[in-house]
Amino acid sequence: MSENPKKDSFRKKLLEKHNEAKVVRRIVLSVFIILLIVFSGLIGGGYLYIKSSLEPVDPTDQTPVDVTIPIGSSVSSISKILEENDIIKDDRVFKYYIKFKNESGFQAGDYQLKKSMTFQEIIASIKKGKVMDDVVFQVTIPEGRQLTEIASIISNNTNYSEDEIFDKLNDKSFIESMRAEYPDLLTDDIFKENVKYPLEGYLFPATYPYYQEEPTIEEILEPMITKMSEVVAKYIPQLQEKNMSVHYFVTMASLIEEEATEKSDREKISSVFYNRIDKNMMLQTDPTVLYALGEHKDRVLYKDLEVDSPYNTYQNTGLPPGPIANAGEMSFVAALSPEPTDFLYFLATKEGEVIFTKTLEEHNKAKNEHIINN
Repeated sequence: MSENPKKDSFRKKLLEKHNEAKVVRRIVLSVFIILLIVFSGLIGGGYLYIKSSLEPVDPTDQTPVDVTIPIGSSVSSISKILEENDIIKDDRVFKYYIKFKNESGFQAGDYQLKKSMTFQEIIASIKKGKVMDDVVFQVTIPEGRQLTEIASIISNNTNYSEDEIFDKLNDKSFIESMRAEYPDLLTDDIFKENVKYPLEGYLFPATYPYYQEEPTIEEILEPMITKMSEVVAKYIPQLQEKNMSVHYFVTMASLIEEEATEKSDREKISSVFYNRIDKNMMLQTDPTVLYALGEHKDRVLYKDLEVDSPYNTYQNTGLPPGPIANAGEMSFVAALSPEPTDFLYFLATKEGEVIFTKTLEEHNKAKNEHIINN
């Protein structure tokens, strides 16, 4: 027997712990080595894939391939077209290459490209190529038009029916593809509760030329969203300073657009809306009632004001859930820079003049003078 049983027991436990620690260290080391091998494999595989994607599809193939880049094509669209025509291996790699190199200025047109071309040769070609000159048809979207009206305008200029166009404007897959393309413009807010049509307010009013006999509905609509993205992008820094979302901005601009006349001061109309919001007053703007009703009328009746809808600003405070029309740039400027005033009311006369007042008494007086007694 040992002279010191306690000491022997202590040494035994110490030895066991030492052996356990060695086993744990071996396990940890083994796991680390396995993870390192897997991670290295992923990194190596990813590197080899990207390296291959950056290289020409076939350095020996000099056969010309006819490629058409439509008007209004985004970088993503161009990349997909090139991959579909087997000019590049991976559209995502090409897209990120363009962004990394900060390339821009691509032109619509008909090109003859080759599978042997490098990325830089492809980029140079689609920047210097001949732009298609012959406009087959064009579509003009006036300011203040709603989605249903835009569908009608496009239908009148193409062989597509209003229903086909309107269905595409509300097609989830199409909207999601546009969101992926323009994430700063088409945010989650377009799908928030009670929004009537996700793309309402997001097609910029302008004249759009088309250079194909029969472009797809997507090819007709995307330039309108592209233009909207370009316009709104100019104001993003100011929106961030004001902590204002793009959706709020576009919605406010749509209200201003619908209330404005040729002789009206949009900055003052904007100030009335913001002043009322600050005082937690309902905006009480007639165009929201008409939008809720889904009608176009010259005059809103008292019974119309009772329509049960989140868009009815006679029933709800704050802005409606989303835009009620597609605003022009003057309304965007006004939405961002309201004139500093104390006005809480405005009234449009039959002559198109807009009278601004500070109190309900003044507003009713103006209404009696210019509306009721006229």
